[in-house]
Amino acid sequence: MTTTSSLYGFLTPKAGHADELRKLLLDLVEPSRGHEGNLEYHLHEQEDGRFFLYEVWRSQEDLDRHNATPLLRAFMNEVPEHIEGAPGAYSGAMVSAYPGRRLTSEAAASSDS
Repeated sequence: MTTTSSLYGFLTPKAGHADELRKLLLDLVEPSRGHEGNLEYHLHEQEDGRFFLYEVWRSQEDLDRHNATPLLRAFMNEVPEHIEGAPGAYSGAMVSAYPGRRLTSEAAASSDS
């Protein structure tokens, strides 16, 4: 069985940088959803102005591959000028069932049938 990997966290924009940060984050959403192994990719804006990013990947290897893309490397180089401090980032393996999705290699095998 494959264990999913999740990445989630908060980013606080510097004063006057919310629009730029929002655009940078929104520009990640659709391309990231198209990366191999992505199961969920969501951006939320909190009432206090922070942004919350939530990602679920089929495996840690898929997340690592995503993080190595030119898209993510460019984002990581640009984002520090727009945020207060370091992102509050967290990761872990999902331990609850993932409804409606098969996460094992049998999903790929059944799609070849």
